[in-house]
Amino acid sequence: MWLGPEEVLVANALWVTERANPFFVLQRRRGHGKGGGLTGLLVGTLDVVLDSSARVAPYRILHLTQDSQIYWTVACGSSRKEITKHWEWLENNLLQTLSIFDNEEDITTFVKGKIHGIIAEENKNLQPQGDEDPGKFKEAELKMRKQFGMPEGEKLVNYYSCSYWKGRVPRQGWLYLTVNHLCFYSFLLGKEVSLVVQWVDVTRLEKNATLLFPESIRVDTRDQELFFSMFLNIGETFKLMEQLANLAMRQLLDNEGFLEDKALPRPIRPHRNISALKRDLDARAKNECYRATFRLPRDERLDGHTGCTLWTPFNKLHIPGQMFISNNYICFASKEEDACHLIIPLREVTIVEKADSSSVLPSPLSISTKSKMTFLFANLKDRDFLVQRISDFLQKTPSKQQGSSSGEGKASIVDVAPKSPSATQEVLEQPASPSSTLGGCQSFCIQDVPTASQGLLKLFHRNSSTEVLGAKGAKEKMKEESWNIHFFEYGRGMCMYRTARTRELVLKGIPESLRGELWLLFSGAWNEMVTHPGYYAELVEKSTGKYTLATEEIERDLHRSMPEHPAFQNELGIAALRRVLTAYAFRNPTIGYCQAMNIVTSVLLLYGSEEEAFWLLVALCERMLPDYYNTRVVGALVDQGIFEELTRDFLPQLSEKMQELGVISSISLSWFLTLFLSVMPFESAVVIVDCFFYEGIKVVLQVALAILDANMEQLLDCSDEGEAMTVLGRYLDNVVNKQSISPIPHLHALLTSGDEPPTEVDIFELLKVSYEKFRSLRANDIEQMRFKQRLKVIQSLEDTAKRSVVRAIPGDIGFSIEELEDLYMVFKAKHLASQYWGGSRTAAVRKDPSLPYLEQYRIDASQFQELFASLTPWTCGSHTPVLAGRMFRLLDENKDLLINFKEFVTGMSGMYHGDLTEKLKVLYKLHLPPALSPEEAESALEAACYFTEDSCSEASPLASDLDLFLPWEVQDALPQEEQEGAGNEDAREKRGEEKGTSPQDYRHYLRMWAKEKEVQKETIKDLPKMNQEQFIELCKTLYNMFSEDPMEQDLYHAIATVASLLLRIGEVGKKFSVHVGKKTKDSACGGDYNGAAVQEESPVPEPHRDPAQERRPPAAGDPQAKAGGDTQVGKLPPESQVVGEGGSGEGQGSPSQLLSDDETKDDMSMSSYSVVSTGSLPCEDLMDDTVLVGGDVSSQTAAARCEGTVDADWCISFEQILASILTESVLVNFFEKRVDIGLKIKDQKKMERQFSTSSDHEQSGVSG
Repeated sequence: MWLGPEEVLVANALWVTERANPFFVLQRRRGHGKGGGLTGLLVGTLDVVLDSSARVAPYRILHLTQDSQIYWTVACGSSRKEITKHWEWLENNLLQTLSIFDNEEDITTFVKGKIHGIIAEENKNLQPQGDEDPGKFKEAELKMRKQFGMPEGEKLVNYYSCSYWKGRVPRQGWLYLTVNHLCFYSFLLGKEVSLVVQWVDVTRLEKNATLLFPESIRVDTRDQELFFSMFLNIGETFKLMEQLANLAMRQLLDNEGFLEDKALPRPIRPHRNISALKRDLDARAKNECYRATFRLPRDERLDGHTGCTLWTPFNKLHIPGQMFISNNYICFASKEEDACHLIIPLREVTIVEKADSSSVLPSPLSISTKSKMTFLFANLKDRDFLVQRISDFLQKTPSKQQGSSSGEGKASIVDVAPKSPSATQEVLEQPASPSSTLGGCQSFCIQDVPTASQGLLKLFHRNSSTEVLGAKGAKEKMKEESWNIHFFEYGRGMCMYRTARTRELVLKGIPESLRGELWLLFSGAWNEMVTHPGYYAELVEKSTGKYTLATEEIERDLHRSMPEHPAFQNELGIAALRRVLTAYAFRNPTIGYCQAMNIVTSVLLLYGSEEEAFWLLVALCERMLPDYYNTRVVGALVDQGIFEELTRDFLPQLSEKMQELGVISSISLSWFLTLFLSVMPFESAVVIVDCFFYEGIKVVLQVALAILDANMEQLLDCSDEGEAMTVLGRYLDNVVNKQSISPIPHLHALLTSGDEPPTEVDIFELLKVSYEKFRSLRANDIEQMRFKQRLKVIQSLEDTAKRSVVRAIPGDIGFSIEELEDLYMVFKAKHLASQYWGGSRTAAVRKDPSLPYLEQYRIDASQFQELFASLTPWTCGSHTPVLAGRMFRLLDENKDLLINFKEFVTGMSGMYHGDLTEKLKVLYKLHLPPALSPEEAESALEAACYFTEDSCSEASPLASDLDLFLPWEVQDALPQEEQEGAGNEDAREKRGEEKGTSPQDYRHYLRMWAKEKEVQKETIKDLPKMNQEQFIELCKTLYNMFSEDPMEQDLYHAIATVASLLLRIGEVGKKFSVHVGKKTKDSACGGDYNGAAVQEESPVPEPHRDPAQERRPPAAGDPQAKAGGDTQVGKLPPESQVVGEGGSGEGQGSPSQLLSDDETKDDMSMSSYSVVSTGSLPCEDLMDDTVLVGGDVSSQTAAARCEGTVDADWCISFEQILASILTESVLVNFFEKRVDIGLKIKDQKKMERQFSTSSDHEQSGVSG
């Protein structure tokens, strides 16, 4: 590549001059190429340690002038070919011009100008990349691609100098972190270390410090442990590795591949050595942390943050902290965790004002809201810029009218919006009294759909408060009063100051009249509800009457949701629950419906209207309990892992016992999934839900630890899991809430034994203990632990999926369990590669976790072709991709252009296992439709007697549509299906159903499974007969298959003999078949193939019977049979290919242009060489071999080519082919020899990356 000229003071240090002229020098890096010696080792080591660009570009061209000692680099190259091209350009275009100049300075100026011009021209033609990666970084990316064979699509995120510990020896080198891989390269004194690990294979990633590995990062995969140390900034490196591993896990979980965030603000000038991707990932991490801290919607993006102080009127203090600004919110978090949190939605802001600075209050900014609250920030560093940003966001906020700015200190004044939905929202958000809680918001959808417009508790317990007016009623009144005082001091609604005092009140229990309102505020559900008016009503309308698997499960669970509560003993409550769950399943089909959602939702409905319950459910499933309710409850398993880890840390004695009994996994899932609602009396569990909405998952973990701690002694005495479960179950049954004003009978799940009844435990006491003993738990630590556990959980789920898929493969498939597992890993890697780099491919069908394990990873034709080429025992040189395409079409029974692992293994097994008959059967099927595409078989129209319905429309060999062979398939496909494919009608039906709105129920899957289990033996009599074109294709495949075999010559002779015999058999068979005397013109053929020997038996007029007789193969007893037999078929494939490639051959005329005897004689006299040389054989050596053999086929092929008609009567059966091949022992041995697929899998794993990453040029070569 051309380089912007830079000075080089010492030109010959570590470089060797290879060419020179008066103005330029071409140099090679010392040690590069052959014979590097000790110098080469030292130079190579230096290049790696110092990250020299010479490692990637070991050639360079320098410009020099005679009297000057300064050299200028003008070009560099990674190969001799590249640098020679630049050298020749300079010699041809500049040397003559430069010799005219007198002044050396002018020469240098001219050269520099010329080179800059070339670079500018090259850059002009390049597509703008959209990123602003600095030059140094691009150079590093180039090194990474060259070193590890990565494609353009693989983006480097960052690279670090570090040491990799190989045994006890540190190897200094460079660690490259790309979006999908971790790569390391080191070269020290001839010892090279090159590592590539896919992020999806990482099972453990942690930062640790031991005596052996000081301050190191440990990366584990299933089969190796890697340690890296000596980082300049280990914290930054580890954080980035965590993010990338997390993205990979997310991809395995729900296929969210990495997409660069185009909406992030771009810096004015690129940061030195920081890639656009690195900046993008940092911004993502900040966004996630910001949204989690303030419980904001998922599309909220942080714009920036700055240090400041906030005036808090309740304690008359300026609290230091950070102000965060995003597109719709201004938030504040104090430095002390509990001092103060504040969220101001921009939709509530009326005035943003810059007040006058003073020594007491430097750079103040006041923000007023519709609820008449004013917030005073001070000590802002860049106040003017900040106000401008807020002003910009305010202008974009919907339903606002921008007022005029007035007054010197005012940046922007936004008038209170006129009467509009937002005004209503403001009234709703600030209820005048607790009784007017948020119920009015139901007005969005009440006209359209009959919904429960307030909490069901209010509807079903109207008189309870008057009946139970004793101590409990008084306590409830006191709680309400405390909250009213709090609202007065700290504000009410979204803009409330959230402090340690707020937490205290939540811990004492939220009064029932305020529970719905406060849950909405603390969870952030309120924000989404007011910004999406009418959304829920719309969803209810769309989902009503729709039938899916989720709706069936919902119906089944409706009456199991809190059956003890009167609200769910009648249709009003049940209908409300049905609508909310169905609407959510419709909103988020990835989750759909999961057991436990019904219990949580029924509780949400007790305290809020349907719409509020819906948005609370959204907040729970999508933000507060991430991945909890997906098909594999990954989130709950992750938190279960955290719980086990915390038990080890806080209760080490108990931890061992619990592991031994295996209790934690049994108990914790129901605790976490239902937030204790299914295991505790309702009125007690709801207090935990109060705290959960305020504090998040931390509370649930604390309470779980407190429960184990309280039962430690009894649990240590337990002898088995059942006993431990009984202890915990009885304890939880007796956790009571003595303050509850609406107790609901708890269904005791456990039998009481004859012992004395257990003591009651007050829920508020339990919460207090949990906060006292386990207060050290921090939200940030939990997030860190979640990452670590997520790696474990997802990888163990992947292992489970692998085992399940392998178990689903029928036992007669022939591969061992280990081989199947290895094949599965190779297959999965190929699927994932399409997601990394194959954006436009069909296969990038996203993995759908809701599908059965077998269907989750599927590959398309081009990926199958790559796998086939590296794994098949039948290598056919350049013909391999064609064979792969046919195999793919044969396996793709449902015509969705994708195959799953079972189909893939079936294809592989057909080639590797079974006897000669089975292998030949597979090969035979590969040359019949649907495997043989219409392009490959010219006679789709002509072979009317056998395949009357075949379509001969043009279609690419790798993209046959569903309807391409449909009519044929209906009539003939069933007999020739693979054994395991008996249920393909059902599979097609299933695929069709999945695309529609109402997929089949589970009974359908059971029926399908039962059908798959029925083994239907296919006999060789079921296989349809083969016509001429198809037979020629089969011969061509066999020739290509033998071309790389050690017994090549013997195999050619054998197949030639067999083919001549089969041609005669077909000819004899034709006499007994019904003679169709129809002559078809060339023009009607339309296909690319004007088959050569195919034409030989076509019906011709009487005078020309002689040539036809001459073209017939010699009789068995003919002395020439043995000599000529080899050529017989030797020429067939080339000839058919000649015409295939040349379109219409020489004799493209109609049957009237037939050969005369003279012409035939001329053809007879042609040497076999001249005939073969006109063809293009797939293998050059095959051509040479064929030339050596004389024969009488040249006339047949030439005449047939000229004749251009197709014999529709000629056919051959599988039994005939099999019987003929059995006569040749060399062929029998070839098909019966065992090939070890294990070695091929190992090779495939080694070259997996390079294969997927070969350049476009190479790929096109492979695909032919």
